[in-house]
Amino acid sequence: MALTYTELESITRAYFKADNKRAIDIYFEDSFLLDYLMNKKKGLWERPAGGEHIRVPLKYDGAEGGFYSRTSTLSSDDRVNINAAKFFWKHAYGNATIYRTDELQNAGEYAEVSLVTEKIESAQNTVRKHLATQLYSQATDSAEEITGLKSATLAADTTAFGGIIPNDLVAQDGTKPWTAKNTSTAKGISLGIIRTLASEAKIGNGAKGKPDLGVMPEALFNQISAILQTQQRFTQDSDTVKAGFTNLVFEGKILAADDYCPAGYLFLLNTNHIGFAVHKDGFFTRTAWGDLIVTGTVAKSMKILWDGNLIVNRRQANTVHYNLS
Repeated sequence: MALTYTELESITRAYFKADNKRAIDIYFEDSFLLDYLMNKKKGLWERPAGGEHIRVPLKYDGAEGGFYSRTSTLSSDDRVNINAAKFFWKHAYGNATIYRTDELQNAGEYAEVSLVTEKIESAQNTVRKHLATQLYSQATDSAEEITGLKSATLAADTTAFGGIIPNDLVAQDGTKPWTAKNTSTAKGISLGIIRTLASEAKIGNGAKGKPDLGVMPEALFNQISAILQTQQRFTQDSDTVKAGFTNLVFEGKILAADDYCPAGYLFLLNTNHIGFAVHKDGFFTRTAWGDLIVTGTVAKSMKILWDGNLIVNRRQANTVHYNLS
């Protein structure tokens, strides 16, 4: 006998109950960066209630200021004419569909519960894969995909990122603070490359002035791990280990492998200036089960929905070196 909608909703609610940690972990279990930024909320983390765009105030050095005397006139000018980036909302989904033929073949309470759970987990895996993959994308502002790490670190000065074209944002000293930072020289991975890249993305002398997070594919991570194991100049981040991800901490930076990171890429990120904005009603919400008979298919369907985007408030605090081996 086919499952009723009441039964489907009951099984689904039971699966997503508050104490089912597994139901949440599925969204993050095989992407280090997705887990770090979205699950642990380590970087920028915003939950906007709506709006045409995600508005992110920008941060710069060098506001107007200086010494003055009793008779001086103090400037109230701002050095930049744009004070916020505007990131487009991006939307992802995973679909769960149960055909009537599947229901008939899985009769019985245990089999029915297992069938529904399997379909929900498949939908969760699908939306996770799309998010984890596109987190590294070079999609434009108006593309459907997340405006990812390649967009933040590789786009040309004539390409808008967060609604701002770098050539249109010029500081008083003539620099372009919204220009992407990257290095493309073909080299073998080394500790020196990490140090150089961190210095190039330095925005200040304090503890928050340099990148604190490095992500790379496993092949590059294994080389760095071998170097550090030999020199015994590393520790590990315990929270990252608890989440099941291998990592090293080197000179204040967590270095980790991410299976979704493109081959030959090493991203160094300053988590004070990059993270996620997720709509307050779009953090892996689900639809009710609906009938597909109107499409000519004898089946029931529900969807997992996510709405948000990667956000950056200081572009030059994050960088990438690609063409590494």
